[in-house]
Amino acid sequence: MKLAQRIAQVNPSITLTITAEAKAMKAQGLDVCSFSAGEPDFDTPAHIKEAAKKALDDGKTKYGAAVGELPLREAIAHKLQKDNNLNYQPENIIVTNGGKHSLYNLMMVLIEAGDEVIIPAPYWLSYPEMVTLAGGKSVIVPTTAANGYKITANQLKQAITPKTKLFVLNSPSNPTGAVYSPEEIKALAQVIIDHDILVVSDEIYEKILYDGATHLSIGAVNEEIFKRTITSNGFAKAYSMTGWRVGYVAAPTEIIKAMVKVQGHSTSNVCTFAQYGAIAALTSSQDCVKTMLDAFSQRRKIIYQAINSIPHISAPMPQGAFYLFVDINATGLTSLDFCKKLLQEENVATIPGIAFGEDRCIRFSYATDMASINKGLEKFSQFVNKLI
Repeated sequence: MKLAQRIAQVNPSITLTITAEAKAMKAQGLDVCSFSAGEPDFDTPAHIKEAAKKALDDGKTKYGAAVGELPLREAIAHKLQKDNNLNYQPENIIVTNGGKHSLYNLMMVLIEAGDEVIIPAPYWLSYPEMVTLAGGKSVIVPTTAANGYKITANQLKQAITPKTKLFVLNSPSNPTGAVYSPEEIKALAQVIIDHDILVVSDEIYEKILYDGATHLSIGAVNEEIFKRTITSNGFAKAYSMTGWRVGYVAAPTEIIKAMVKVQGHSTSNVCTFAQYGAIAALTSSQDCVKTMLDAFSQRRKIIYQAINSIPHISAPMPQGAFYLFVDINATGLTSLDFCKKLLQEENVATIPGIAFGEDRCIRFSYATDMASINKGLEKFSQFVNKLI
């Protein structure tokens, strides 16, 4: 059987592969400490589940509009105006099957052969693969720990060519936890305006911030950047709704109409009753978000202190999300070899940095319970001390 050539150009998801392996080891009865999945360990808040149950009882089980249920799009528009100072209307919004799907559909309608997409590294591993599937070319711009793993306005300017179509911005960041300051966002916005390109702002971790860090949506800087901005978000991280698969894009109407075309011929509508759970997430009390954030904050401090107390190993303090990006270069191992040995020898699962475009590092997710964190950190320290 001959498969389409595009599939040979796409790498499998290392994150999903290692997470699946860790789960399989647990199913075999092994005591695995997993720092691999970017998935909150909390249950979805009860009021969100109750809203979905009520939607089921009310018969919200039929096909819906491919663009998404109007009450949810209205709630998203209100949220974006209130929280992000983004003046989107319901017609500027499409509901998608998770945040990943929103970005995939966007690439399908924007990118074609010859188009370049600028992606700062480290990056979320699916960005370049989506560009490849759309027929475009990823232009990877490396960043460093010394600069907080953030692209500068000058780096962005230098990377732009006549073929540049789109810049991918992710703040707070997966995998580094980096958060761009308002000043940095404004500087990037000016470069985008000056060169008349588009930007997609992936804001899935916007509510997970620490130490007074603030989130500024790039589209809110001024009217000129707003015209060039696509805002992507979802419910998985802030509301622990990973399995619900509800995300969204807010953008100029011509982009939304094009995405509706693609979605109409691929997945149709997002699960109807799940959308009513998402409405409850946006319109009800946000205390559940704070409860989870408080737990993440405590875990962040513990894991940061433990990792940086190990000789020859270091990681910057994340300002957002729930990841620690750890430099393991001193061990002499590639990130993939390091993670494989760590899982096989100590039953500790982490994600190799090569998946994110940085082979000197590995990613820890602290979206797991404290018992697993403490036990896993002890095993990790023993493992590193044996290597160095």
